[in-house]
Amino acid sequence: MVKHLPPAVKHLLTLRNPEAWPSPSAGKLHGVFSRTLNEAKQRNAENGWLVLSTCTLLTTNRPASLGHLYRFVTRSNPSLAESRKSLAEVVYKAALMREAALKSVIFVGVPRTILSLTGLKDALEEDVYAALRKTSIRDATPQTIEATVGRGQALWNSIYQPHAVKLYNKLGDLHPDFITFIIQAYGTVLSPLPRGDLEQGNLTRALGSVVGTATLRAEGRVGPQLTSHVFGLLKARNEENLNDEDKYLSSDEGTEWVIRTVDEIIDAVTSEEVSLAKGKL
Repeated sequence: MVKHLPPAVKHLLTLRNPEAWPSPSAGKLHGVFSRTLNEAKQRNAENGWLVLSTCTLLTTNRPASLGHLYRFVTRSNPSLAESRKSLAEVVYKAALMREAALKSVIFVGVPRTILSLTGLKDALEEDVYAALRKTSIRDATPQTIEATVGRGQALWNSIYQPHAVKLYNKLGDLHPDFITFIIQAYGTVLSPLPRGDLEQGNLTRALGSVVGTATLRAEGRVGPQLTSHVFGLLKARNEENLNDEDKYLSSDEGTEWVIRTVDEIIDAVTSEEVSLAKGKL
């Protein structure tokens, strides 16, 4: 059994910036949150705003900022615990953030998702955490796998048509298990849960594409994948029984607003990083 890291290895792990970026100040975050949330309210797109804000902060790897976002959306005054809104409203928003963060794993991987989910959980009050779902509903079993793969394939087709088959085969050529993993991941994590609004924190098809658009825009340098999921957001307008927010988010104007809002949040939270880099030149 290995109980300790060798000293040389331990030292190596301290190099090359192993820690997540620190959160910007609460005041700086509240400024960009206030501006962008006001715009979202004018568009009746508050859920979309909360999802894209969560995913942008997660992708920029500032886990503590998720706590600031949570307090901002659940309190009249983020600095005062006694100004918290009703338990039902707070649990709704916490569940939405948690689900958006989970779906982000598809696009930016496990490590950042763990860090940001931890940052969110650390900010939750005991009664809020107690009210959140504790039992997994995504277990893969012989009884559920067929439906899971079916949801994944349906979402794949919805996002990538008319190129769904061509892209499926292309990714399968890269590695025979790759496309199988993607379809199962889409069905398990990215697609809306089958019981709709009955599932706590469930994201609609359009909000799932907001996750993809926000994470990939914040990730940067993944242009083809970003373009595909922006098309996916636009194609969400073809889903049945869209609510008014999803109609807006999947419209040309709404999709542009999502991208511009992600950019505004990125610029606000990374400005100190850019200044630091310039100072070293």
